[in-house]
Amino acid sequence: MPGVIKVLIVDDHPLFRQGLRQLVESDSRFELVGEAGDGPAGMALIGQIKPDVAVLDVDLPGLSGLEVARKLQSRRHSTRIVILTMHNDEQTFNRAMDFGVRGFVLKDNAVQDITDCLAAVARGEHYLSPSISSFLVHRRNRAEALAARQPGLEDLTKAELRVLKLIAEKKTSREIAAELFVSPRTIEAHRANISAKLGLHGSHSLLQFALENRSSI
Repeated sequence: MPGVIKVLIVDDHPLFRQGLRQLVESDSRFELVGEAGDGPAGMALIGQIKPDVAVLDVDLPGLSGLEVARKLQSRRHSTRIVILTMHNDEQTFNRAMDFGVRGFVLKDNAVQDITDCLAAVARGEHYLSPSISSFLVHRRNRAEALAARQPGLEDLTKAELRVLKLIAEKKTSREIAAELFVSPRTIEAHRANISAKLGLHGSHSLLQFALENRSSI
């Protein structure tokens, strides 16, 4: 991503946000283009400003950082997302990756990690705090094990994988259709194709498969 990297910060703790602002503004690679203290305001600013990278606290009021990331993913927004969290939690990490998040930084490590994270994410890379690098290893190992058990998984198209991820969130065909801006009939066709490729049979087998393998899809 050429030129100065435009950064938006969304965090509901003013002192922490001030610290992030100082880190960003002290590095000539970055330009701070906006701040917000809650999820809806952050979502609105991302839509208006279209920053290169948005840094979001996971526990924002009104709309969590993960919910913002999910909405941006469904809209195929170009802004890349970094999640900040107090929680060393693998489940939260996996949800963030499912929603297209590029950076995952523990708040305890933010001073050391945030500028490296912003630069890496702006280049199109993934970044997570070194202290939780094992989460990524676990995720990759599960994905490889799943692919070995289910050879048909690698045959799924990007659209089918996206539908499978939304099925894992327990969304109905109508809800998935609304999120992806297609008809429910199209989603039903995707479900049938996915089931056929994975060798799944029965009305609930696809949902069961998606739930059991949610963090690996």
